[in-house]
Amino acid sequence: MADINRRAVTSYDVAKAAGVSQSVVSRAFTEGAKISAVTKEKVRKVAAEMGYRPSFIAQSLINRRSNLIGIVVPGLMNPFYSAALDALSHKLHQMGYRVLLFSMFRDDDTDPIMEEILRHRVEALILVSSSLSSHFDEECRMLGLPVVLLNRKNDSDTVSSVTSDNVAGGAAIAEYLINAGHQQLAFIAGRDSSSTSRDRETGFCQKISDLGAPVALRDSGMWTIEEAMKATRRLMSLPTPPDALFCANDMMAIGALNVVSGEMGMKAGKDISVIGFDDISMANWPLINLTTWVQPLAEMVDLTVSMIKSQLENSAAEPVQYILKGKLIVRGSTRNRAG
Repeated sequence: MADINRRAVTSYDVAKAAGVSQSVVSRAFTEGAKISAVTKEKVRKVAAEMGYRPSFIAQSLINRRSNLIGIVVPGLMNPFYSAALDALSHKLHQMGYRVLLFSMFRDDDTDPIMEEILRHRVEALILVSSSLSSHFDEECRMLGLPVVLLNRKNDSDTVSSVTSDNVAGGAAIAEYLINAGHQQLAFIAGRDSSSTSRDRETGFCQKISDLGAPVALRDSGMWTIEEAMKATRRLMSLPTPPDALFCANDMMAIGALNVVSGEMGMKAGKDISVIGFDDISMANWPLINLTTWVQPLAEMVDLTVSMIKSQLENSAAEPVQYILKGKLIVRGSTRNRAG
């Protein structure tokens, strides 16, 4: 035993101590394997006393399954990503899968990290707010690797995706602000490569045009508080500054509020309106009180996991693009509707 204590305990050590074969030890830790309850209890008792834990890597080599689902997130600074990751992990755990997390630097190109991902034995891949290049789309399809995009879509329809209706959300926000009597609207974008930012801007600007209002001012916050604060300062220093700001996500809207309220002394909801998108938990904090567009995250996660399950069960399943309805929730950072 002294020698065993100096190294990791193996299944061979447990088998020898329990008086069984290594295959019996393996079956004792494999769900659904054929083994008597008495033998299983005996082996697990000996294993616990010796401090043995089965190797998931070794098991994956034996049964050719890793039970790992890869999830890519553009960092965890945005609480929306953290909430999505938490919900996905919970749902996948219920299905018997574990999560292998890959974090990018915010919203950069996924190609470099895809090279790393494909070296792992993941059984499926979920990209949260991240796109997939046509090259890796083709490679994943050739490998039979199920892929679903959550809160993002590709320009092609060859990859399954789940988004909220970003165009409709942008349009509803424009209509709300114009009905509230605002004269000059502005949009603070995320990254130009992001389908979500582009779609929100498209709906916003089209509705402004339909209603005959002045063209919206525009700047970019690159999905971060810091860059959104810079964008807000630039917009508010214009000869005719905006009287309403629509930010492509809540984190940028919080950055905008920091500038107009904290630095410029304006009262949000009276002197200026600020609207975000996502409805992260911070949006409802009394000090922030942010009007925002609610994305149905729970439903988006359920659909994502359901599509992953379908693709795992049927590799020939056709890609599907789901677009879900959201809703505007009005808080104190905006004026009430005129009239």
